[in-house]
Amino acid sequence: MKWTKQRLNNLFFCLGVIAVVVMLLTFDVSFIELWQHLCHAGYWLIPIVGVWLLVYGLNALSWKSVIEGNLGHKAPLSFWRIYRLTITGYALNYATPVGGLGGEPYRIMELSKNIDHQHATSSVILYAMMHFFAHFWFWFISIFIYLALAAVGDLPFTPAIGVVLGIVIMFCLLAFYLFSKGYRNGLVKYVLGIICRLPGLKKWTLRFWARHAEAIENIDKQIASLHNQDRRAFYKSLVLEYFSRVVQSSEVLFMLLLFGVDCGGGLDGLMLAYLHSILIVSFTTLFANLIGFLPMQIGVQEGGFVLSIAALGLSAALGIFVSIICRVREIIWIAVGMALMKIKD
Repeated sequence: MKWTKQRLNNLFFCLGVIAVVVMLLTFDVSFIELWQHLCHAGYWLIPIVGVWLLVYGLNALSWKSVIEGNLGHKAPLSFWRIYRLTITGYALNYATPVGGLGGEPYRIMELSKNIDHQHATSSVILYAMMHFFAHFWFWFISIFIYLALAAVGDLPFTPAIGVVLGIVIMFCLLAFYLFSKGYRNGLVKYVLGIICRLPGLKKWTLRFWARHAEAIENIDKQIASLHNQDRRAFYKSLVLEYFSRVVQSSEVLFMLLLFGVDCGGGLDGLMLAYLHSILIVSFTTLFANLIGFLPMQIGVQEGGFVLSIAALGLSAALGIFVSIICRVREIIWIAVGMALMKIKD
């Protein structure tokens, strides 16, 4: 078993290394232009990359809350280990297609060293659900931020924008309904039921279900119990995940300030620029997740930044700069995640 886990660890490591190489080779600019953008960023690159120490810290605290709520007692592993697995898991998510789910099998494998496999599986599934659930709340609240700024004349509001915002609201409300069902009743059986309807997968799904029926039932019970029995852990995790996205928006704020976009200066201007940064991140992540089947969202994230920044009346050049620097930040953190994978606790 140890050899199998070691081989899987090496497979995940190689996947991350390949991802870094692919990302370096798929920049939409030449290396000369890339170097010019990095020189333009200068010392601002330090806080842009460094803010993710706090973002991942909030993610790790959110996951820790899920684990402890799921177990019903203090997590039998250190915060450093959870923090390390959080960074490595997201590094793998950046590197893989299908909505960035590559880090979850790795997290289950590593977490199973500290707790039983069923609780490890349900804790990882619960955190993945919370991560996406917080995304929808981030998008949902961002709509009202946009409407508030439009009401004071800071941002445009047209019938077309109104239709788009209305569609996003309906999309989020539908997601809230589906997540509420998943949190009340569990998710594994529901997902397997969907897979069972896919061509060619029915027999495999039924065999898997028959072999692991008891484990599946227990995992779904554990998923449902967090929301039904430990509301404090549930909402603590949700709030931490939501604010990780608010903190993430700081990196865009730093780049806006680097380009002299301070919305008039002063504290009021800084707060307004921060709200713009939240809207940029919100629109870009929505766009990237809708087309999340592409590995590392190659081209999607860049397009999302350019479109969202242009929608706020800013220059396309700024959008290109933000997208490139964010891609550099991703490469740096993927490399960090791969290095942490080889560190033994």
